[in-house]
Amino acid sequence: MPASSIRARVRAEMIDEIKAVARRHLATDGANLSLRAVARDMGMVSSAVYRYFPSRDDLLTALIIEAYDALGAAVEAADAGPDRLDLRGRWHAACRAARDWALTHPAEYALLYGSPVPGYAAPDDTIGPAQRPPITLVGILRDGLAAGRLSPPPADGLSGELRADLAEIADAYFPGVPEALLARGMAGWTQLFGLISFELFGRINRALPHRGAYFDHQTALMADLIGLPRD
Repeated sequence: MPASSIRARVRAEMIDEIKAVARRHLATDGANLSLRAVARDMGMVSSAVYRYFPSRDDLLTALIIEAYDALGAAVEAADAGPDRLDLRGRWHAACRAARDWALTHPAEYALLYGSPVPGYAAPDDTIGPAQRPPITLVGILRDGLAAGRLSPPPADGLSGELRADLAEIADAYFPGVPEALLARGMAGWTQLFGLISFELFGRINRALPHRGAYFDHQTALMADLIGLPRD
């Protein structure tokens, strides 16, 4: 194997190990990562870590992108299971996949949807991965429109300013989705992650011991709001 290939492989392995140690710190210390602490756990001097991640923010960005991609992949895989015309089945499958991923990876979910990390501003590199779950969910609406199984709601309840904002979002990311339907889809998306956050951060746990049943009930209400047909 050429020396350059060996160096690349060793570098990739070191990067993976650094990220694995950093994820363990997320689970115990939250997003308050310290490259010095990561280096200490790896038995390295802190200057060695900087050869792979020049700053804490670079390491955070790598972890955020990986987490968004993992969440997006889980939602996409779940959406691919039901029949394409089973819009409500796809919606429930995608929502449950997002919840399951969050409950299995609470530290990574908190990094994505918890309190902002002081002093950290996410770069544009995170935008694409972050869009994977909403693109999947809005894709269900787009497929329903194309198949004639979903009718857009009236738009008379939208203000001119809101319609302009929604039209801009639709043009950039969801062409062909009417503003009023996009508004309802976005309501479902934000409520989905609100539900997950309330459960994961312990806001409803005493009041609702059967949280899975509550989650399914709420996602069904979201499907009703969006207008997904009951087959």
